[in-house]
Amino acid sequence: MDTLSNVALAGGLAWASGVRLYATVFLAGLLGRFGVVHLPPGLEMLGDNWVLIVSGVLMLGEFLADKIPAFDSAWDAIHTFIRIPAGTLLAWGVFKDASPAMQAAAALLGGALVSSTHLAKSGTRALINTSPEPFSNWGASVSEDLTWAGMFYLMWQHPLALLVVLGLFVVLMVWLLPKIVRGVRVVFRTLRRLFGASEPEPLGRLPPP
Repeated sequence: MDTLSNVALAGGLAWASGVRLYATVFLAGLLGRFGVVHLPPGLEMLGDNWVLIVSGVLMLGEFLADKIPAFDSAWDAIHTFIRIPAGTLLAWGVFKDASPAMQAAAALLGGALVSSTHLAKSGTRALINTSPEPFSNWGASVSEDLTWAGMFYLMWQHPLALLVVLGLFVVLMVWLLPKIVRGVRVVFRTLRRLFGASEPEPLGRLPPP
């Protein structure tokens, strides 16, 4: 694989991990196992039987969890500590046999992309879950599935197109993430008021007698 394809693969795997981590690992491993795509040496273990079995089972669990309103946000919160390191490692694995500088650059690229994707997904879902009906949640989940599948296709078949899309995604995230963070803060403040949580007293002030 040439450098362009490797960069696209590293970026694509990291991006996809922020949306569907287990599906990314399972499908990449399955395609590599049957020779449909070529996996770099650092990712060949994805085609191992045990990796395929575990990632396949977790993929089904992830698919179901992502369709349940509110539970999907809890799932996303827990997977903050799984998706980001895993996506970073997948990007690093593409350049496992490259120079240390290339490995570091791949890890930085992967970490930035998977973090942005995960935060955008989890933040958007937290906002959507304030809706009283479940259809917006299901619609968002199906849209994520379709986007993930499209990006996965570009990653293997049209790496240059994928890099262009990833560049547009980064620009969109620079604009969108601050708005998502503000929206999530509003949701949390609303929940605190609904459940009767009082604001903390400022330091140096005593509550009235």
